Amino acid sequence: MSITQNIQKLLTQLPQGVKLVAVSKFHPVERLQEAYDAGQRIFGENRAQELASKAPQLPTDIEWHFIGHLQKNKVRMIMPWASTIQSIDSEELLQLVNKEAARIDHHIKVLLQLHVAKEQTKSGFTTEEVLQAARNGAFHDLSNVTIAGVMAMATFTTDMEQVAREFELVHSTFLTLQSILNSPHFTEISMGMSDDWPVAVKHGATLVRIGTDIFGAREY
Repeated sequence: MSITQNIQKLLTQLPQGVKLVAVSKFHPVERLQEAYDAGQRIFGENRAQELASKAPQLPTDIEWHFIGHLQKNKVRMIMPWASTIQSIDSEELLQLVNKEAARIDHHIKVLLQLHVAKEQTKSGFTTEEVLQAARNGAFHDLSNVTIAGVMAMATFTTDMEQVAREFELVHSTFLTLQSILNSPHFTEISMGMSDDWPVAVKHGATLVRIGTDIFGAREY
């Protein structure tokens, strides 16, 4: 199927209120343009250089989400383009993002990345760390950042019961954070990819990050 057909199929399957993030890493701008022409407006990139090079070549109403591990020395590179950083994995990174956003008079949304997978390679706050930081006031008084929710990746496994348990932990942590932060802007749960998004949606996802099911296999 074409990119257009893939997007149309996904949009018929996603429940109302769940937004589709087209994960476009390693795909050329022509393929992103095709997705844009099919009505897609939210795109997710994993690498700072790739986001900074693609964004100026594409329509200005695209909502760019940075979804990969963000190195501190790359924050400045993505700041003019990103509307949301989904991968805030430390208090230090959050403060730096706020500082860089203020420097260019930009306001940015962020999601707190939770580490719930049984894999050490994935980054993020543990559930204990993020709740402690919230109780300690680490997520208040940010002049140029809105904390809009959480993001997580499940363990890479075919065991969908394990995936469901991890997504349920994300959802329960989100609800606890919501009660601590007491912010009307804290509404998003980004979880679920091509292999497991239906499970994510069952457990409260409001954003799903899908690449392969839209663009096909990546061209490395």
